Amino acid sequence: MYHLTDDILLINEMPQCFLSDTSLGLKGTYQGLTATVLKQGSNQAIRFYVMTSFRNWYKGDDPNKAINPVITGLFGAFAGAASVFGNTPLDVIKTRMQGLEAHKYKSTVDCAVQIMKHEGPMAFYKGTIPRLGRVCLDVAIVFIIYEEVVKVLNIVWKTD
Repeated sequence: MYHLTDDILLINEMPQCFLSDTSLGLKGTYQGLTATVLKQGSNQAIRFYVMTSFRNWYKGDDPNKAINPVITGLFGAFAGAASVFGNTPLDVIKTRMQGLEAHKYKSTVDCAVQIMKHEGPMAFYKGTIPRLGRVCLDVAIVFIIYEEVVKVLNIVWKTD
């Protein structure tokens, strides 16, 4: 059963996680931030570049040509796949920087160097296949929803 006092106790204990001997403090909170920012930034850049390229190719000379949601989903899946292959190395680095053994690494660059030195280049692509399945479906759905919402908004709010 839920009690408000449980939440209050949790809130009162939160500052202690920054001050305790077992915590990494504020540094631990931001561990892997650089890798996360790089991963997320490249992620979206790749997805939108690929999606826009496919849309422009499909529409050709007719910018008003409608795109079926199934085609949008297919283009979105390809955009998702491109982002997986393009930024899985950054995702691996981010995961290592934020994992239980993050203390092994001095920085994002140090983490990348150690992975390359001790495990080789293929280590940067660990987890690609499971991630590929999830991300392709996710990005396909997101772009279908995005395109359909834009269609509705263009009907509701006419702009000339």
